Amino acid sequence: MNRFAAAALPCLLLTMVACKPSPDKSAAASTAPAAAASPAASVDAARIIAADKEPGSWMSTGRTYSEQRYSPLTKVNHENVGKLGLAWSYRLDVDRATEGTPIVVDGIMFVTHAYSIVSALDPVTGKELWKFDPQVPRDKARDGCCDVANRGVAVWKGKVYVGAYDGRLIALDAATGAKVWEVDTVVDHSRSYTVTGAPRIIKGKVIIGNGGAELGVRGYISAYDAADGKMLWRFFTVPGDPSKPPESEAMKIAMPTWKGSRWWDKGGGGGGTAWDSMAYDADLDLLYVGTGNGSFWNRASRSPGGGDNLFVSSIVAIKPDTGDYVWHYQTTPGDTWDYTATQHIILADLKFGDTTRKVLMQAPKNGFFYVIDRANGQLISAEKFAPANWATHVDLKTGRPVENPEADWATKPALVSPGPLGAHNWQPMSFNPDTGLVYIPMQEAVALFTPDPKQDFSGKGTWHMGSTPIALPENDAKALQGVTDMHKGHLVAWDPVTQKEVWRQSYVTVWNGGTLSTAGNLVFQGTADGRFVAYDAKTGSKLWETPANTGVMAGPVTYEINGEQYVTVEAGWGGAFPLALGALSEPAKVRPEARVLTYKIGGTATLPPPKNEPRTQPKQPPVTATEAVVAQGRDLYNGHCGMCHGPNALAGSVIPDLRYMTPEKHEMFAGIVAGAYRAKGMPGFSDTLKPEDVEAIHQYIIKRANDLQTQLGSTS
Repeated sequence: MNRFAAAALPCLLLTMVACKPSPDKSAAASTAPAAAASPAASVDAARIIAADKEPGSWMSTGRTYSEQRYSPLTKVNHENVGKLGLAWSYRLDVDRATEGTPIVVDGIMFVTHAYSIVSALDPVTGKELWKFDPQVPRDKARDGCCDVANRGVAVWKGKVYVGAYDGRLIALDAATGAKVWEVDTVVDHSRSYTVTGAPRIIKGKVIIGNGGAELGVRGYISAYDAADGKMLWRFFTVPGDPSKPPESEAMKIAMPTWKGSRWWDKGGGGGGTAWDSMAYDADLDLLYVGTGNGSFWNRASRSPGGGDNLFVSSIVAIKPDTGDYVWHYQTTPGDTWDYTATQHIILADLKFGDTTRKVLMQAPKNGFFYVIDRANGQLISAEKFAPANWATHVDLKTGRPVENPEADWATKPALVSPGPLGAHNWQPMSFNPDTGLVYIPMQEAVALFTPDPKQDFSGKGTWHMGSTPIALPENDAKALQGVTDMHKGHLVAWDPVTQKEVWRQSYVTVWNGGTLSTAGNLVFQGTADGRFVAYDAKTGSKLWETPANTGVMAGPVTYEINGEQYVTVEAGWGGAFPLALGALSEPAKVRPEARVLTYKIGGTATLPPPKNEPRTQPKQPPVTATEAVVAQGRDLYNGHCGMCHGPNALAGSVIPDLRYMTPEKHEMFAGIVAGAYRAKGMPGFSDTLKPEDVEAIHQYIIKRANDLQTQLGSTS
């Protein structure tokens, strides 16, 4: 069987990243509008709680604290959506993963680019009002798992807040883009912490988490005063040094669920990072946070002797004033498959028979849809919304999954579904209270997990899974196609009361976009293959689609100004799928063109033709190393380079395919790996790779380039 393992080590961004330099080199606003007639982004708790009284605005990432991503607007509806046309587009600076949710309030739209750049736009015309570049070092990409994305900003009382990829939390003046304050949220810069999620602001506190579990960090979530950036509290999601007393009551609960000390002294910190999902119930005054996977992935390496390893892969309820623990529900106890619970959390009031219950809903990576009482954390129901062989079902009495022993890969390889991409990843779902349905960007994906118990924490910028790196079939088109066919994407309409699928639409591959549902009986979603589509929310019938020139992953929004309803989505391809799995993303047939796209009824704007750069392979040098050195280079490549340039040198369309290197790049290879292209996004690896390692990797790439040359010659 061809190896298709679940782990990989960090990326080797070997050639130029597709970036356009920002015109703002001062890390301040590039342009600023005249003083506004009324305060910009004068949002507070009362406005967000009463968001339905301002249906024309989109004031927080999920529109409301409940994160339903549902709009009451109806001027664009299932009868006239076919008349939608492009109103305007705005080119973003960096052609990489574009994952932000725009905020639209008080006549300004706020969007984010990759590398945490923020733009303020006129939401009617798309004109840029100001732009702020936090100047994240471009080689910081090595410290993140899944591209240099940002999922959006938060606004509060005249300020805009963005979490920068390098861990800073920055407050900007909403009217001018000038920086007001900045704080460093990272507890340990010797570890690979990153920030990609959108902040939330609750009771004057900016709440932000972080990522980096695979790279060896200890997860936490922090609250800062929105006025001045002073840290108010911090909630760690997993225990710290087991030789020291727990720091809080929550850590007293968690510590006994970890065994030994490998997660701390060999795995880099335990993981459990809170990198995306949050929701808030103002009546119960509870903040809900989703947490990520453990570090290592392999629980036998992480916590020898077992244990649930709280609070990895959990939903945790916290008091927002103090950061105190209230309750938790762990979706995957002792997670060993990268089944994060950082996926979108939605709050709703659902009627079960004659009883209405305040619930929390989540469809995490593990393939089960959870309905939980949000007051006390009691599980109401859990059913599979996607294929999942790791567990047969969830026991409603205990709330625990009943695991399939065949999916345990502690001592032997195991083919498991879902794989690390998950049955649902970060792309937000939505809930429509009119239809009672949740619209999930569902996907089918598998992985062969192969244990590597020898792994220890090996420093910043390296991955710690307790498993072998990803590998794909080489020179076997049929086998590669077989793996590709195992990845399928769907839009699923799910009834959370009956826990049954109502309808679905299927796509060419996984990694399709987040969803928006509206009172106009519509569901909007972008697709991996470069379209933006509207469906009938009740029946699933496709009503409208338009080309987007690139893969669309982000969640759309809708707003209304001067009686005109607009629909906006950020478009731009990237993230874990096209980077870490390279060639498996080829059915999407897109390239990364990053834009904000806004539509209205009767819009007549147009996009330029999509990128379709023909690739011609330059003549490649011959392999000069022995087969043994090339084989060593293969393992080193998959361990250090494949997470970005694609396993086995089979790249996706985001990062350059190294099989097409020019003679000049071959001559510069050692220097590039040493750091010559840091400013272009290619990190240096001289701290982890010896000169002979670099040469072995180079020889393997040359071998793969010659393989390609042979294939191209046989088909020409």
